Amino acid sequence: MGIKKIAVLGAGQMGNGITQVAACAGYKVVMIDINQEYVDNGVATINKSLSKLVAKERMTQDEANKAIDRISISIVRDAAADADLVIEAIPEIPDLKFSTFAELDQICKPEAILASNTSSISINDIANSTNRPDKVIGMHFMNPVPIMKLVEIINGSETSEQVTNEIIKASEVMGKIPLCCNDSPGFVSNRILCPMINEAILTLQEGVAEPESIDGIMKLGMNHPIGPLALSDLIGNDTVLHIMNVLHQGLSDDKYAPAELLIKMVKEGKLGRKSGEGFYKY
Repeated sequence: MGIKKIAVLGAGQMGNGITQVAACAGYKVVMIDINQEYVDNGVATINKSLSKLVAKERMTQDEANKAIDRISISIVRDAAADADLVIEAIPEIPDLKFSTFAELDQICKPEAILASNTSSISINDIANSTNRPDKVIGMHFMNPVPIMKLVEIINGSETSEQVTNEIIKASEVMGKIPLCCNDSPGFVSNRILCPMINEAILTLQEGVAEPESIDGIMKLGMNHPIGPLALSDLIGNDTVLHIMNVLHQGLSDDKYAPAELLIKMVKEGKLGRKSGEGFYKY
């Protein structure tokens, strides 16, 4: 099989991060988004990130220049036609994912692997949008991509062993640690993380403690680098709500029901860092 060229669909926070680590690993990468402004912003973010790495002497200016030279940009999905691997990093909207993978299935060469960076949407459902379910896999990078080591590899029911091995190898080439799981609501990362965040929100909702105390207790007592409420703000409270709904519906268990306070905050637009206010003000 062999992966030489990668197409990344989406130039946002996750997409440009994936593009950066792939280019730094020596892959040719085309970063694709729906308009020029998005891809230009993505390239600017990559340049800024690489400049910081050069300043910290984690890479040389020559290495940074070579990484940038490996990146091309496009606003049409046809640019993925010759890619060996496509990594989708578009918004977490199921119908958008399904239609995108159906389109990629038509555009990409038959042997291309189609990977999704989804944090919660079923890989089997995504794979069923294509005629190549054996070549569809989850490749869930963590945010921020250039720093976080994990890639959660999610195998669908029909994902071939060869495809899994290729994705494990590509993740390692990118300097990541790939750990595998099978398709299930929330996979491993968010099935464990988001109910913990939701429990912290319930603790606040019930008046047990204020946000600073809840986060401080988890940081100082449990050695967490960031408190659960601050983490929810970082992830996006709307994203946490979406994942809790996926878990609640997918596992049919009320222990995964999202906190009323979380639902209320999302309705009020208090989404966290990206809106300027969540459990804290930014």
